[in-house]
Amino acid sequence: MSMIVAQPGILSLLQDSGRWGHHRLGLSNGGPVDREAFNYCNRLLQNPAGTTAVEVSVGGLQLESKVETFICLTGANMPLSINGEDRAAWEVHKVIAGDTISLGFAQSGCRSYLGVADGFTIVPALGSTATVVRENIGGLNGDKLRAGDQLPCPVITTRTRYYLEDRLRPRYQKTMTVRVIPGYQQRHFSRAEQRRFFGSTYTVSERCDRMGYRLEGPAIRCNIDGIVSEGICFGAIQLPPDGQPIVLLNDRQTIGGYPKIGSALSIDVSRMSQLVAGNTVHFAPISHHTARRALHLAQRFVLGQSLQAR
Repeated sequence: MSMIVAQPGILSLLQDSGRWGHHRLGLSNGGPVDREAFNYCNRLLQNPAGTTAVEVSVGGLQLESKVETFICLTGANMPLSINGEDRAAWEVHKVIAGDTISLGFAQSGCRSYLGVADGFTIVPALGSTATVVRENIGGLNGDKLRAGDQLPCPVITTRTRYYLEDRLRPRYQKTMTVRVIPGYQQRHFSRAEQRRFFGSTYTVSERCDRMGYRLEGPAIRCNIDGIVSEGICFGAIQLPPDGQPIVLLNDRQTIGGYPKIGSALSIDVSRMSQLVAGNTVHFAPISHHTARRALHLAQRFVLGQSLQAR
């Protein structure tokens, strides 16, 4: 009762909602970088929130089903086919033993989430199945998926085939504005440097991964060279000595000593994680109150959407 990995694609990782409460051990959270698409995948499949799915970066994953179940693909515009027949993303599809599930390469965005009904049955490590390759933990042997891997999943014979209407699906653009909550270290950046940061356009570097998005543009200078190493939150925007911002993501280091101008709003980081090298980012400062309101409104929007059934 499993899916067999015929082709692993560029980078495919098993992820649940993340490994929390272990920063004291030096372990990062892991989990889906585009939490919005991940959550939609599980909601469409009627799975509990945080159920284990496969995060597919760029594309190329191919699975052979050995079980009757239901699947759903959300996230980047990544072609999906079952036995060579095109199928729609953001929709639940039935598969049976012997079916081949193939993902093409992303045409917009860069990360998709492939889930199954009731999730993949993976043994947790420290309470989570989230794969962090750098730490060699989670998933299957702490590594990315490889050809021949078996992904256990239960037999599911009935499930409502929900889909999300096209007008409600996220649109992954080539440029976006990321809202930033200034932090206490902002005072170490002069007003001129802050204006330069918030008034400039930054390009996504080729040196981006699940640890962080490196950006290229006008260098931002700080009046201190470094700080005593401290804990780093998701979305923190570090300014290393070269002045080029790094927005830290799920697999970030747990502590660091570079100054931080602020932290990106989590829902914007999810969308930013769909950008590819050469895409552009603008930053805009917001208050703590505005950030909380934006998070509440985003949550209400998602929960307020009625899924349609075939």
